[in-house]
Amino acid sequence: MVRVRLEEIGLAMALLTRLPMPRLPDSAFARQATSAWAWPLAGLMVGALGALAGLGAVALGLPVTVAALIALAVQMITTGAMHEDGLADTVDGLWGGWTRDQRLEIMKDSHIGTYGVLALIVSAGLRWSVLAGLLKLGAGPVVAIAVLSRASMPALMATLPNARGDGLAHKVGAPPRGAVGSAGGLSLIITLVSIGLSAVPATIAVLAGASLLSWIAWRKIGGQTGDILGASQQITEILAGLTLLILAI
Repeated sequence: MVRVRLEEIGLAMALLTRLPMPRLPDSAFARQATSAWAWPLAGLMVGALGALAGLGAVALGLPVTVAALIALAVQMITTGAMHEDGLADTVDGLWGGWTRDQRLEIMKDSHIGTYGVLALIVSAGLRWSVLAGLLKLGAGPVVAIAVLSRASMPALMATLPNARGDGLAHKVGAPPRGAVGSAGGLSLIITLVSIGLSAVPATIAVLAGASLLSWIAWRKIGGQTGDILGASQQITEILAGLTLLILAI
């Protein structure tokens, strides 16, 4: 059982980050959906690396705005900007097409449109600003929002059907309820340790953002895709971060 759980953590890291990992046995990849319980641990790693880079830059005397940009860049590099790509494709597709098939086709296209570019600019600007504020509070809030936002993805995969018959999300499959519940519980525990009772409103913000995106995706394309999941991570991370900043004022 320990070996299985360690393999699932490795699967989560391999799926959601670009960090070098030990080679996993081919049989382990059949459990990609089950490994969703460990996705918050991938968020923990991404958030910790970003916080370390940002606080390290502050310790060297750099302005917190520069440190926040460095933290953001480290997180993007660590994930291969896969969630940013999902956000851009989601906004392009959901608001660039008139029918379900058009929207899915646009989301599948590797080119980026005006909606996607603007979404990335707004998202990156908000995340930069959020990180600049959170770094003043320490590493805990930076880690917390990275963890919480990655717990939203298994929930969307379990509650919405896959909108197309291919793609990464379809290949991974719907995680079982136990994995979804474990992801939520694990993210809450890590967040409570990181920021205390502020974890509660931050979690509510994540649930609200994920629910709204879920409703929009259901109406426009009839389900979720990998791009929708990536957009969920970006949107909920911003909402959780803004919530923590409001609480800190």
